[in-house]
Amino acid sequence: MDRYTFVFAQGHSDMHGRGVALGAGTILNALATGVGSAFALDIETTATIDVTTENTRDSTVVCGKITGSENGDTQLIERCVELAIEAYGSSDTVYNADIQTNSNIPMAAGLKSSSAAANATILATADAFGITPDLVSACRLGVRAARDVGVTITGAFDDASASMLGGVTVTNNNEDTILAHDAVEWDVVVWTPPERAYTADADVEQCANIASMAELVADLALDNRYTEAMTLNGLAFSAALGFDPTPAVEAMPYVGGVSLSGTGPSVVAVADRNSETDEIDLEAVTRHWRNRGGTVWETTTRPIRRGSSVRSDEI
Repeated sequence: MDRYTFVFAQGHSDMHGRGVALGAGTILNALATGVGSAFALDIETTATIDVTTENTRDSTVVCGKITGSENGDTQLIERCVELAIEAYGSSDTVYNADIQTNSNIPMAAGLKSSSAAANATILATADAFGITPDLVSACRLGVRAARDVGVTITGAFDDASASMLGGVTVTNNNEDTILAHDAVEWDVVVWTPPERAYTADADVEQCANIASMAELVADLALDNRYTEAMTLNGLAFSAALGFDPTPAVEAMPYVGGVSLSGTGPSVVAVADRNSETDEIDLEAVTRHWRNRGGTVWETTTRPIRRGSSVRSDEI
């Protein structure tokens, strides 16, 4: 009898869990080459889950809910629960699970709302089973779920790893491996126009046309030149994906780096608060962008999550 079967036999069949994961901005879009980079933002998705055992059915049933979006697509978080139960639960037990997410990350805005929802859900499910998971392995479960339900093209391991681990990550999304993981301390301005853009609708062929530029961005990122990398990424992918680069160009004199985030439409500008060379004026960026409509808001990066573990063979 394994640990969880023993607990259930004692009558403690109700389990509750909670998980939190972060939104993120883009340094390098992985659509061109499979190598990507992202950085964690101080915006969050929280997932809560209730799990019970089920004795009248042969298979686990998962019901998902997105707070504030009654008709929102719950396939991703439901698939995350299924995979997390396979990983953390008892193989000979059938479960009922109710999962709910609550977020201040705009959806379909390029700020990694799907990655945050997946990560938070995986962590909540692990928490319900009393497990403290390896964060990289947990992140890979969420990426697998995203691929299974078709909300990602590359697997978005770059976005998911930044969301899960904090700081900046550079990843190979073809292999789901981490190439670099660093801490940054940036102040951030985000502009999100009213329209939305879904990653699954992005023009992959157009992005492939700028592969040589993406390789240059990757070289910059792996040399810790993250702000230069993201600015070049923003210009290249704005052109490839059909977004106006003017908002980014407006911000360039005032910040360390600025880029289209993900497949848009948000644009994210960052300033290294420890830099002695950058001429920083985030208020000027905010003024410019507020004239454009949509939503403008200020935040910061989030540090590396305490307890995150990246094994040496993953760097």
